[in-house]
Amino acid sequence: MFRLLTRVMVAAETQTPAFCPRWPIRSDEPAHRTLVRARFTVWSLGTSWRAKERCAAGIGGLCRMPGMTKTGKCCSDDSGRAVSARAFVGRAAAGGALRRRRAGISALAVVVGGCLSACGTGLAPAAGGSASVPGPIPAGLESFYRQAVNWYPCAATDGMEKTSETTAQATTASTAAAATTSAEATAAPSSGSATGTASASEETDDATFSCAVISVPLDYANPKGETISIAMKKRAATDGHSQGTLFINPGGPGDSGVSFAERAGNAFTPDLLSAYDIIGFDPRGVGSSTAITCTSDDDSADSTAEPSASGEASASPSASGTPSAVASAGTASSGDSFEEWSEATRQSFQDLTDQCAAGTKPAALLDHVDTVSAARDLDILRALAGQEKLNYLGFSYGTYLASVYAENFPGNTGRIVLDGAIDPALSLAEQGLGQAKGFEQALRTYVDYCQASTGCPLSGGTDAGVQQVRNLITSANSTPLPTSDPNRTVTGSDIVTALSEYLYTTEQNWPPLTSALDQAINHHDGSAFAVAEEQDSTSKDDSGGAFQAVTCLDYPVEGDTATWAAQYEEAKRVAPIFGNTSVGMDLVCSVWGHNGTRKPTQIHAHGAAPILVVGTTGDPATPYAWSKSLAEQLDSGQLLTWEGNGHTAYGGDAPCVNDAIDAYLLSGTMPKEGLTCHGSE
Repeated sequence: MFRLLTRVMVAAETQTPAFCPRWPIRSDEPAHRTLVRARFTVWSLGTSWRAKERCAAGIGGLCRMPGMTKTGKCCSDDSGRAVSARAFVGRAAAGGALRRRRAGISALAVVVGGCLSACGTGLAPAAGGSASVPGPIPAGLESFYRQAVNWYPCAATDGMEKTSETTAQATTASTAAAATTSAEATAAPSSGSATGTASASEETDDATFSCAVISVPLDYANPKGETISIAMKKRAATDGHSQGTLFINPGGPGDSGVSFAERAGNAFTPDLLSAYDIIGFDPRGVGSSTAITCTSDDDSADSTAEPSASGEASASPSASGTPSAVASAGTASSGDSFEEWSEATRQSFQDLTDQCAAGTKPAALLDHVDTVSAARDLDILRALAGQEKLNYLGFSYGTYLASVYAENFPGNTGRIVLDGAIDPALSLAEQGLGQAKGFEQALRTYVDYCQASTGCPLSGGTDAGVQQVRNLITSANSTPLPTSDPNRTVTGSDIVTALSEYLYTTEQNWPPLTSALDQAINHHDGSAFAVAEEQDSTSKDDSGGAFQAVTCLDYPVEGDTATWAAQYEEAKRVAPIFGNTSVGMDLVCSVWGHNGTRKPTQIHAHGAAPILVVGTTGDPATPYAWSKSLAEQLDSGQLLTWEGNGHTAYGGDAPCVNDAIDAYLLSGTMPKEGLTCHGSE
């Protein structure tokens, strides 16, 4: 969420793309820009895994989430964790091991081959369907839990090819009548338990993939009504003898689990990949599932890469991780008044609201992409995968989804790991302020690191170094920095965006930031920051709309104009650089118009199996205090602490963390109570 707001707030000023998930944007297309910016404002929680992808792809620069290759190292000189570091100073690409994983679903949707669609009266058991379903079946949902699932061959990195803006219409031979889901999709290879073998690449590791699409109720209060599609992608266990299924979620909301599964070979340890079939799924409203759509095909084809100009969005349970940019509207710079900021934000999100309302089919989807509904979808996925218990590894927003699942289905929980947790008891405003402070502290940590290294352009101690960064931002907002591209300049908002991106990662990925600052401060050249902004420009999707929709349904609008003004001023006071980008989700949701009433509350998940919560002390996007709080709330929660920097911990250079998580997922052995891992130990 921090990122989301950052983009939103910064976007207005420079009208550049979003931070985490960046999209190509045309300066002459206000509507498209608004969408992009909106996405930035979305949050930074899910961004972690996005960076991993870039690293795994061997792209130089930073990995949004520090990530690892198959050898455990992130792109040559990077050793970061999961997803968001390397990507900045190199070309962006889809890789997978970085913790800040940039899901980067490239307009995937649904190919349903033999997928069972639901009729208006619900799904009837299909031929080949399971008469016996693992675990209890909620009343009225029998047809969904017993629907036939057709796993068809699919490639490693093509997602699930989208054939239509509307999602899938598919049938199975045994369906009583062909049912129309809310989306249309081309039928995939027809039958059988077919799997596809991926082509050799560092990202896929010659893994074997299969895909499927299933149907779920649009509205669980009316299961006999309209249905929507949920897409999933399975990476078969490498040893051919899976001990079960592990569901994964990279965060968001809005990040693609389908894309994440494609890059699991670079994100997870060999032992984990050998033991489990890995299933990534696109939650309702996302990617290849029936999705929130806020851009047209023409927008996607015509958009050109343009650097993003904003910071990060504030984190919240619903919006974990990816900043989205509110492109056309003006996010405020550090000197803007609340009135200027609020007006720019209102206009930006009004544009986004209109676009999403016009493009999303069915229109009612905007009112049914809440996390509780997504958790109910996940239980259907668990049952259809033949699993009595849910084994799950989630990051950022993915931790909130799993927490809600455990609260609603405690008896169905298996081995669950939550990395970079969101505190479900916090309001949107509280989460935004927490992220602002987190990024401000992360910047101070970086300044200390920089001044202890060679080539650092900052001097005079921590406070002085931070002030020099602030001066650079102010100066660039007034007089944008030139770059090697005569048509491209870099604003202070662009720099804030890049800073937040780098701070998502571990210190192993910070040297490029030092070089960029040196170039800007000592040579009046913003080229390095421009590259950092553009590295993600090749991937664009509608995850910003999904983020927005989920967040505003998960939380009620709280406060009024006076309240938001006070929050805005407080955030700027405690976090001068990132504060003005961290607040305002209540204002945004008031404009969005599709709102929930469920109040933030603690989650206890009474009766659930042991749940391992992982917190990173230097995590700016999901502050360590949130993981600590969630572990204390959960009746069966236990905290694993990593004393390190960056967003999330698993998959990086800390064997202590990786080993502890693997031990639980592979054998059910929880780490020693109170275990703290230090640095790269």
